[in-house]
Amino acid sequence: MIILKLGGSIITKKDANKPTVDYDHLQRIAKEIKHAHVSDLIVVHGAGSFGHPFAREYAIGKPLSLKDDFQIKRIGFSLTQSWVKKLNSIVCDALRDVGIPAVSIQPSSFITTYHKRIHKGDIALIKYYVDKGFVPVIYGDVVLDDDPTLQVAVLSGDQIVTYLAKNLLPGRVILGTDVDGVFNKNPQEYQDYYLIKKLSSLQELESWDNNQTVDVTGGMLGKLEELLELAQLGIESEIINAGRKSLIRDALQGKKVRGTVIKK
Repeated sequence: MIILKLGGSIITKKDANKPTVDYDHLQRIAKEIKHAHVSDLIVVHGAGSFGHPFAREYAIGKPLSLKDDFQIKRIGFSLTQSWVKKLNSIVCDALRDVGIPAVSIQPSSFITTYHKRIHKGDIALIKYYVDKGFVPVIYGDVVLDDDPTLQVAVLSGDQIVTYLAKNLLPGRVILGTDVDGVFNKNPQEYQDYYLIKKLSSLQELESWDNNQTVDVTGGMLGKLEELLELAQLGIESEIINAGRKSLIRDALQGKKVRGTVIKK
């Protein structure tokens, strides 16, 4: 089994002032997944411009205060849930258009969190779909949170990947992002940067300038923390640039591609 994560920055245009799909990337990636011929596959995708603006506007996942009108936050929750579901439908359509039997799985229908971390979630049905030859497509969502100071939270696709991997123990995890992997320095600020091809712990990052210049911006640190947790369980993962043609296909086929491998 392979779990493939498609970042929201790849399948949507995150800088757009409204929810916008990057159809060029999405349709190409769908074809690459089809041509890879993976028998057991789960796809998880981010929310990008379909989720982040609404979650931020309504402060989903921020602690409630006595002055907060929870009715407003409930409206924000509903709006966010609606928009990420629309993106998921578009992703599933793109996969089905190339002959992949994609089925949508809505996280907020079976997962709750406690203080923003997954607390409860029955994934038996996901495994059942895979066993029947379907490709479950799960996504970053907003969910109910059992912490009374929060009530609701944002559930990232990265955390979903970790939860699924811990319970389903896939052979590999692939994260398709908008960068080539993890660099020793930010390529936009330094000329003497290079790609870190293998990473086993966050402590390794500290060996590069005490972690002051290591490029873990744009949410990369959170991704690394999730993947390093899997590495301790013996589950190998890799971060690759899904914006580069054929890399998703090659990675799914087990070929060595440019990126950062996370393993123990």
